[in-house]
Amino acid sequence: MLRWYASAGLFAIGLVAAGLVRAENWPCWRGPRGDGTSEEKQVPLRWNGVSGENIVWKTPLPGRGHSSPIVWGDRLFLVACVEASQSRIVFCVDRPTGQILWQRTVISAPLERRHNLNSFASGTPATDGELVYATFLEPDFGSKKEATPGNLVVAAYDLAGNPRWLVRPGRFSSVHGFCSSPVLFEDQVIVNGDHDGDSYIVALDRKTGEIRWKTPRPNKTRSYCTPIIREMDGRTQMILSGSLCVVSMDPRDGSQHWIIDGPTEQFVASLVYNGQLLFLTAGFPEHHILAIKPDGRGNVTHTHVAWRTTKGCSYVPSPIVSGEYFLVAADNGICSCFVAATGERLWMERLSSHYSASLIEANGLVYFQADDGEMKIVRPGRQLEVVAANPLGEYCYASPAVSQGQIFLRGEKHLYCIGQPQ
Repeated sequence: MLRWYASAGLFAIGLVAAGLVRAENWPCWRGPRGDGTSEEKQVPLRWNGVSGENIVWKTPLPGRGHSSPIVWGDRLFLVACVEASQSRIVFCVDRPTGQILWQRTVISAPLERRHNLNSFASGTPATDGELVYATFLEPDFGSKKEATPGNLVVAAYDLAGNPRWLVRPGRFSSVHGFCSSPVLFEDQVIVNGDHDGDSYIVALDRKTGEIRWKTPRPNKTRSYCTPIIREMDGRTQMILSGSLCVVSMDPRDGSQHWIIDGPTEQFVASLVYNGQLLFLTAGFPEHHILAIKPDGRGNVTHTHVAWRTTKGCSYVPSPIVSGEYFLVAADNGICSCFVAATGERLWMERLSSHYSASLIEANGLVYFQADDGEMKIVRPGRQLEVVAANPLGEYCYASPAVSQGQIFLRGEKHLYCIGQPQ
């Protein structure tokens, strides 16, 4: 019996250890791979923000914003704007309890002109477990101007809330506001500075904030995309859509691998990659979905688009790849599932009235967060299968975060932890 208990105990420890191996931090925009995917298996399927079902805690937010929460261990980090004081803040939340541990004002400046669906704190922060990096627009003038000019601000804090550095690597002006999220690569912080002026992509030293490289953008046109970085075709490629093009760059020095002209003027959604093709959905004024072969050199506009459609495209919500499927939630609530390799559309159905949040995927299921707060969970396949529909009870424009078997949702007024207490 003693041997049996010992074996059972070791087996239980093994199960816990296996669960911990699958658990992931969610350290930046769209998670650990920047594409909305989670490798965790025990992710909640059902909750209700009104009745409290599977709501571990619900914390009032100190300001407003559409940025996503990020998670590192037992800490969550968010940014917000306290509009009454015109303060852009970064704050830290205790994961087990939902208590706000600290709050810091990064800048105080006039409120910029913005799109009605944007906010004054839309750039999701990023962390490497040592520092938290946040981005904002610091306007020179208030929102009465047609386009608000100002400075791009990037700031770093340690996990205890102590400021480490704050820099202004370039100017920024846009009639729709700001929402660029920092990307961490090796010892750099990379930020998209596409705007209606002398646009650029800039890489900063993580420790000091000093500029490592800064590459001008060709068309001086606003976009709001966060790049993804992948090893493709034997090269490290940073893929970004914006400024009237889709471009692959070397994230170590900002040099260009290849470029596709267009296919439209403005971009918001980040690209995704399935190991063979890159997938883009955009934009304004024309709408496109492209599947792109990543092995090009130079201008590949007419040679490296594997398939294309102009129907059911998303402008703001970023898409998802789940196995052999590619899924998109268009802003107008119409959702589609494609065969990723060929572009065959398997289904196209209305799931809500409007989407702003980007899709996430976990355990073979795709999570669609609607603006009205309802999250539909879908099993990709040849027919639409809605596994669950979960109301939050308030509007939600931010994309979800997943970590250690819990989902974190930022509503307009509250931050929610969904799942089981840990």
